[in-house]
Amino acid sequence: MTHVRRWTCLRQWRGHFVPSGWAQAHPEPRYSVPRGPQPAWGGPAPADQGTVVPASALALVLLAGLIHAGWNIAAKRAGGDARFAAFTGAVMAVFWAPLGLWLGWVQVPLWGPAEWAFIFASAVLHLVYYLVLLRGYRHADLTVVYPLARGSGPLLSSLVAIVVLGERITALGAAGIAGVVGGVFLVAGGPGLLRATHEPARRERLLTGMRYGLLTGVFIAAYTVVDGYAVKALLMSPILLDYVGGVVRTAFLAPAVLRDRPAAQVLWRRQWRYAVLVGVISPVSYVLVLYAMQVAPLSHVAPAREVSMLFAALLGGHLLGEGDRALRAAGAALIAAGVMALALG
Repeated sequence: MTHVRRWTCLRQWRGHFVPSGWAQAHPEPRYSVPRGPQPAWGGPAPADQGTVVPASALALVLLAGLIHAGWNIAAKRAGGDARFAAFTGAVMAVFWAPLGLWLGWVQVPLWGPAEWAFIFASAVLHLVYYLVLLRGYRHADLTVVYPLARGSGPLLSSLVAIVVLGERITALGAAGIAGVVGGVFLVAGGPGLLRATHEPARRERLLTGMRYGLLTGVFIAAYTVVDGYAVKALLMSPILLDYVGGVVRTAFLAPAVLRDRPAAQVLWRRQWRYAVLVGVISPVSYVLVLYAMQVAPLSHVAPAREVSMLFAALLGGHLLGEGDRALRAAGAALIAAGVMALALG
């Protein structure tokens, strides 16, 4: 109950928690959109688990999907390891520092043990997820690793949200989840993924990609549930959760860079463009998803964000020359249908 008492001195002002005096001195405009009923401690109203996904949440998820596909293509082209992860983390920490300090100046001192526990849990899960993903990109095709990672993750996170968190999902919503997962399967190669190939090297590369994709999906499911609980139950700022967690991840990765500085400098000169791109835009995609979680059920948001597969199929197929164009188009159409079913369900 400690963190609940701390929030009694705060009010929500334009989407962020600030001291009550600040909110009174800076009232929101009269034309602001009504927020609906608020909890006693002044946080955002929890999503009605039986309603459809709000259009605003769906728009956030679609934009996040486009950004997410873009930075994954950049990470694939970089071909980096833990040092590349450290580079992107450092860029993120520096570029987004003004926003992090502005928001954290008021909120971080109010965090208690529960908030910090979720920060470190989120940081560890995101770190392992990112390292596994990068390793998969070095040893396999993006069109195998990415779809399996994005497809298995929401399936697991939605199951946890429904079974553990008690969220309800309609039959149409369930059909939407099936459509998204089925579309991901087609984009990844469809029945061809299940057929043994006569080329041992190609077969091994395919199986390697599937292993890394599925393992990445497990960590996606884990951090989605942990972060979703942090922003919905503990009322933590999505921006601060991602930013402070990113700083913690970068600190964990520092030894990988400092162990061999000359080699790290060579890699930086080769990968800095990709590191800057990923470090600047990747936090945006996930923060948009976290904000969507505040106004829509996790079991709907997690699968809907897999619309990034549509963008990855179109952009990745063109830029990387991977996969069957016709099969990817069919998978993308199925994903789009699944997202619409989620929005209506």
